[in-house]
Amino acid sequence: MGTVWVTEGLSEHKTTLRKSPQPLGKDVPPMVHKRGSEIALVSRRSRMKRVPAIFFRTATGNEPVREWLRAMDAEDRRRIGEDIKTVEFGWPVGMPTCRALGRGLHEVRTRLSGNRIARVLFYIDRHERMIVLHGFIKKSRATPAANLALARANKQAHERSLT
Repeated sequence: MGTVWVTEGLSEHKTTLRKSPQPLGKDVPPMVHKRGSEIALVSRRSRMKRVPAIFFRTATGNEPVREWLRAMDAEDRRRIGEDIKTVEFGWPVGMPTCRALGRGLHEVRTRLSGNRIARVLFYIDRHERMIVLHGFIKKSRATPAANLALARANKQAHERSLT
């Protein structure tokens, strides 16, 4: 009868529609989309964030990662934002986008222009939210100890604020 694209999470696969249960008209539910002559069925779950990103806020109300991102050019912000979005909608995500650093910390890994690499450190809190703790441009092969220490301190401060 036709080709149907079924989307789950960030992946999609093809299946063949043998018999249409009802004609598609104006009253098509929002989870069904036409793609040319094909039909895309998007599950409601795939459109929801599994772990919404929340920027860590200091006791004085500053959001260091948001400020760091605002200081970057638009293309770098876009790339980092896309990788954070990948984690939000597809958690758990593995390499090359995301890597565990131990003690509940993870990093979003983003390649930027000019052979630069950005890292955004985060953890998943008990409310299933992605708490973005620290961001930096990586200059050495290993993650600098000072950046890890700062992210861990921010994590502890955030956990204390939850109680």
